[in-house]
Amino acid sequence: VKQLEAGSRAGEGAPAALATSGASSVPGQQQQTLLPDDVIVNAVSGTVTVPANGSAASTAGGVTLVASDPTLRARFGGAGSANQFVFINVTNPGTLANLAGDTVTILALTMDTPALIQIDSTRAFVFHVGGVLQVNANQPEGYYEAEFDVTAQYL
Repeated sequence: VKQLEAGSRAGEGAPAALATSGASSVPGQQQQTLLPDDVIVNAVSGTVTVPANGSAASTAGGVTLVASDPTLRARFGGAGSANQFVFINVTNPGTLANLAGDTVTILALTMDTPALIQIDSTRAFVFHVGGVLQVNANQPEGYYEAEFDVTAQYL
């Protein structure tokens, strides 16, 4: 049994990891973490799902979550004028990689809001990003990371 820590960070200017880069127009420096928990892998591949809505992570196939580690979704926020519309796009980088070059496929990145939101009277908005990872059979141990872009287009 091997333990795999697949991690990621998201936010403009965040170091390495599954981080927002260049194209983000979400205001301010944001660094958030999307951690699909430590997982235990074996000779059967499987998936890990971290819901964007904050519900419990789940697995399928030959992957088991380590119960003592929290599962976290990435959190982003922005501001604008009341009643202004914002189109949010999250770009899936396709894979996470460790320092040895081993990879984990990102099957999907999900948001807990529709892509088009309307800013309320507080003039602020918050959304979360989750995802689904494909873990290979006998996946090598390690910390896997990548970058992803989050773009907020104000309309």
